[in-house]
Amino acid sequence: MPNLPSSRMDRLPPYVLSIVNELKLQARKAGEDIIDLGMGNPDLPTPKHIVDKLVEASRKTPNHRYSASRGIHKLRLAICNWYRRRYNVHLDPNSEAVVTIGAKEGLAHLVFALLRPGEHALVPTPTYPIHAYSVVLAGGNLLSVPLVKGVDFLAECERVVKSQWPRPRLLIISFPHNPTTAVVDLAFFQKVVQFAREYDLYVIHDLAYADLVFDGYSAPSFLQVEGAKDVGVEFFSLSKSYNMPGWRVGFCVGNPGLIQVLTRIKSYLDYGVFQPIQIAGIVALNGDQMCVEEIRETYRRRRDTLVDGLARIGWAFEKPTATMFVWAPLPERFRTTGSVEFSKLLLREARVAVSPGLGFGEYGEGYVRFALVENEHRIRQAVRGIKRVLTGEGAQRKVA
Repeated sequence: MPNLPSSRMDRLPPYVLSIVNELKLQARKAGEDIIDLGMGNPDLPTPKHIVDKLVEASRKTPNHRYSASRGIHKLRLAICNWYRRRYNVHLDPNSEAVVTIGAKEGLAHLVFALLRPGEHALVPTPTYPIHAYSVVLAGGNLLSVPLVKGVDFLAECERVVKSQWPRPRLLIISFPHNPTTAVVDLAFFQKVVQFAREYDLYVIHDLAYADLVFDGYSAPSFLQVEGAKDVGVEFFSLSKSYNMPGWRVGFCVGNPGLIQVLTRIKSYLDYGVFQPIQIAGIVALNGDQMCVEEIRETYRRRRDTLVDGLARIGWAFEKPTATMFVWAPLPERFRTTGSVEFSKLLLREARVAVSPGLGFGEYGEGYVRFALVENEHRIRQAVRGIKRVLTGEGAQRKVA
C-alpha cells in the first residue's frame, strides 16, 4: 500500500496548539474543573431572531435541497447592502460577492486556487494558523513577516519582497488581528494598496473581528480605500459578530477576478451552505444590530475582568482595543520558561487553559493568548488560580 499521508501533508509541522488541548482533555477526563480560555470558540447563544428564522426556514421542504455553491442571491445582496451601510463601499452581488462556509474555508480555497506550486506569499507572524498553512497546503512558499511592536510591518514586507525572485504573488493580512489584537487605521490600508500596486501582488484581508472593538475604536474595511478592489478581496464571518460559529457562514467580497476564481473552485468542491442557514444570515445582516452591540459589550466586560484582575495580582499589560482575545506577554518571572511550558504550568496548577504564543508562529514566543469565552465569574476564578502560579502558592498538581 502507498504511504500515508500525501507529501503536501508532510509540509505541515506538528500543531503546537494541540499539545495543551490534549492535556486539557486528559485533565477533564480525570475530573479536573478546567477553565478553558484557550480555543476561540464563542460561548454565547446566537440571537433569538436569527435562530427563529433558521427554524422557520428549515421546516420548508424546498430548502432541504442542494443550494448554490456561491450563495443564494438574496444573501449576496444582503452582504452588499451591509457593506454599503457600514463602509459606503458599493459591490455587485453578482460579480463581487461569494458566500463561503465560514471565512476559514473560503480563504484556504482561494489561496489554493491562486498559488502555483513554488510561488511566494507574505503572511504575518504570529498569525492565525490557516493564514500561513493555506499557503503550505497550496504548495506555495510561505514568507513570514514579523508583526511585533516596534517593527514597521509594511517596511518589513518590502524588505522581504525585494529579496525574492520571482516576486510574491499574495499578501494575507487580518486586522483586528488574531492573535496579537493589533489594530490599524485607514491610512495603513492605503499603504497596503500602494504596496500591492507597486509590487504587483494580490491582497487577502480577513475582517473577522470587525465588530469586536472597544474604547471608541472602529475597525476600517480594506475595501474603503480607493483602488482596493483592483488588488484584493476581504473576508468576513458571521461567527463572532452574531455568535454563529458553528453555523459556518461567511463571505468574500472585492476584486471580481478573485471572486470568480473562488466561485469556480467552490463549484467543484461544495454545494454551498445549508439554505436555511443562508436565510438566517440574511436576517442577521439586515436585522436590528443591537445584538451585535450586546455581544461587543459582553466581550468588553470580560476583557476588563481578566486584564484588571491580572494587573491586581502583578501581571500587568495593555488592554486590547479589539478582538475576543487577550495577548499577554509572559510574566517577567517566567520569561525564560517559554510559552508552551508556561501554558502547561497554568493548566496544571491554575486549572486554566490558554494558547501558547508559539502555536501562532515563531514571533509568538514569549506570549500566551487568552480567549474571552467564559463568563466573568469563571474569569475571576481563573485569575485566582493564576495568582497561585505567580506567587508559588499551593502544591503542584500533575495533569493525568
